[in-house]
Amino acid sequence: MPTWKETLADKMEPQLAEEIDAFEMQMALRRTGKLDEKVFAETRLRRGCYGQRYDNGHRHDGIKTQELGFLGDMTKGPDTMWDAPGMQRIKIPFGGVTPEQLDTLADLAEEYSDSVLHVTTRQDFQLHYVHIDDTPNLMRRLAAVGITTREACGNSVRNVTACPLSGVCHSEAFDVTPYARASMKFMLGHPDAQGFGRKFKIAFSGCREEACGLTNMHDMGCLAVTRVENGADPAMPKRGFEVYVGGGLGAVPHSAKLFDAFVPEEELLPLTQAIGRVFARLGEKKNRAAARIKFLVAKLGIDEFRRLVHEEMKTMPADPRWTSYIPDVAKYKDTPSKPPAPLNGQQRPDGFEKWFATNVYRQRQQGYAVATVTLPLGDITASQTRQLAEIARRFSADTMRTTVEQNIVLRWVAEADLPELYRELGRIGLNEPGAGTILDVVSCPGTDTCKLGIASSRGLAGEIRTRLADRLFTLDESVRNLHIKISGCFNSCGQHHVADLGFYGTSRTIANRKVPHFQVVLGGKWQDNAGAYGLAIGTVPSKRIPDVIESITSRYVRERNGAETFQDFIKRIGKQACRSMIEPFMDVPGYEKDRSYYSDWGDPREFTIGDMGTGECAGEVISVTQFDLADAERLVFEAQVHLENETFAQADALAYRAMIQAAVSLVKTQFLDVKDDAGVIVDEFRRRFYDTGILGDRYAGNKFAEYLFRRHASPPSEHTRDHAYRVVEEAQLFIEATYACHDSLTERGAAGVFPAPVQTGKAARNL
Repeated sequence: MPTWKETLADKMEPQLAEEIDAFEMQMALRRTGKLDEKVFAETRLRRGCYGQRYDNGHRHDGIKTQELGFLGDMTKGPDTMWDAPGMQRIKIPFGGVTPEQLDTLADLAEEYSDSVLHVTTRQDFQLHYVHIDDTPNLMRRLAAVGITTREACGNSVRNVTACPLSGVCHSEAFDVTPYARASMKFMLGHPDAQGFGRKFKIAFSGCREEACGLTNMHDMGCLAVTRVENGADPAMPKRGFEVYVGGGLGAVPHSAKLFDAFVPEEELLPLTQAIGRVFARLGEKKNRAAARIKFLVAKLGIDEFRRLVHEEMKTMPADPRWTSYIPDVAKYKDTPSKPPAPLNGQQRPDGFEKWFATNVYRQRQQGYAVATVTLPLGDITASQTRQLAEIARRFSADTMRTTVEQNIVLRWVAEADLPELYRELGRIGLNEPGAGTILDVVSCPGTDTCKLGIASSRGLAGEIRTRLADRLFTLDESVRNLHIKISGCFNSCGQHHVADLGFYGTSRTIANRKVPHFQVVLGGKWQDNAGAYGLAIGTVPSKRIPDVIESITSRYVRERNGAETFQDFIKRIGKQACRSMIEPFMDVPGYEKDRSYYSDWGDPREFTIGDMGTGECAGEVISVTQFDLADAERLVFEAQVHLENETFAQADALAYRAMIQAAVSLVKTQFLDVKDDAGVIVDEFRRRFYDTGILGDRYAGNKFAEYLFRRHASPPSEHTRDHAYRVVEEAQLFIEATYACHDSLTERGAAGVFPAPVQTGKAARNL
């Protein structure tokens, strides 16, 4: 039998084929122990190969483990790394996918995965449970239909995203699709983009007001703009981009800064290259927590960063690829499969009107529409994918796009075909309404497959969707169009910071049992290209989050002023009122009273490591520590109130106090008589928990400790909104890390491996 390499040799671009061959060779070297694991880890990540967890972090033999996915158990030798399948991310620039590509994706999902394709919040596809031995052939089959997995992960330029309505939107300046494609091709594997300390994300948006490309939350955001130059014909304005840099979500989100109000189209690619060179040269390399370009821009300031980039552009050798694509831009256009036709007297099946109301967007080209295929939780089966490809061939040809809301859109559908399209989608179970509404909940994988997941974001998202499904069209219209986004941890893969109602997973220990919780995030704005970031106002048990949503939205309907938006309502009533809305849902009943709180959504097992030791000493320390941590949470919430009131100095001071309070809560577990002095507390905390690595055991603790050290060493010389916001966000994350560390220490104590106290002074004499 011929191999896939032989069969597809003449169908792959030579460069892609060579790269896959090289990866296969690196796999062989790693298998024999001739390639360092750290080197191979970055290699496979840059090919889109991720490790994943299984069974919510429990192996099927019942042992809790993080030794999962592509990594395997390296303590038993290099061969065992191949035993556990992982996740393969597949890069889909600007979300553009063809029926032929969907057919291949369906085949790969059936043959190498669990027959499910997952659409991500960056318009990619992901396949889970893929064995690493299968990845070279999987990559070859993708390459044969024009898809690469290169730099889908790793410290690289990730997938270039763009608005799925590009080219058909009523309010766009121009179609950004060819520019997004050119940027992807130019930066893919570019030598100047190989030395980054962390990932780099680029997004394109055709208009300012809508969500579109979410340019404000990207490392580099490009917003389409035009202007008339030198008396030119106003009907033929000059194309360019309003460029933003330094945005990003993650643990501590940063709003992108305006780099240039107008970058001509011919300067787009050299500017992107220069930004990459400056980032590679000056960006952090050792401390991954501060390695994104947002930290470099914040450190240098946007003016200095801009100066350095412009100086860099002067030194770069000319590259014909900078402008060679521009002549083809004017020629670029979609080719519909059918001529336009209005939606007039066609017979409309049951359910069509509701679907039409939420899932159809009438294009600026008369007689055509965009139809959104809603994918609950971003999932579509291989069988559905293959049948959707056939439907696309019939109704929209090669004009499909994935979306950042984890759906698929069919563009250039003749309006007269919409009723029949609805029937065909219903035949394969893909005609659910609610796209872009409160029902269309976005979620990261969470504890299902992500090794960083703390709580079940997908389980919660599924529960919310189930509760809202039958009520969508009876909800007040102001609530119907809100956005809910959920992340399984603080990293914002579910984009909770820019949701109307955002949630991220965490946990709390109640009477020595773990309980899944979510932080409630309010104040985010999806519109205006991610126009505002929300802040966490409190932690609620996972099982009460649906009740929190009901409480908040009901009050909004009752008390909003006229057409007041949700963001304006939240701002008007203030943080204290928002907090009061969730406080009734924050308590956790005792285990014997209601055990449902002690398991996560979709998982009947207890969300716990088992019974803890109940010795008096341990109990007393836990009680005091939890009390101190609760006080730290109170301080950081008060800091939010001051931030809201624009008293930035007080917000900064309270957030700093909250971090000190959280730090001393841990220090007291080893040194009860620690002096009440910030400098002493920071020094003791660093020595006992940071330098020893104890804090870093869970929840990326050492990374978050650096927030405390930085703020302690460098108080702000001036108080701005951006700085105060950042310190407040960092304080919340540091508190979460101390909670996780405290839980870890408690578990060790129960197992008889609690580290010996390191005391000084009177406390030492009392041992």
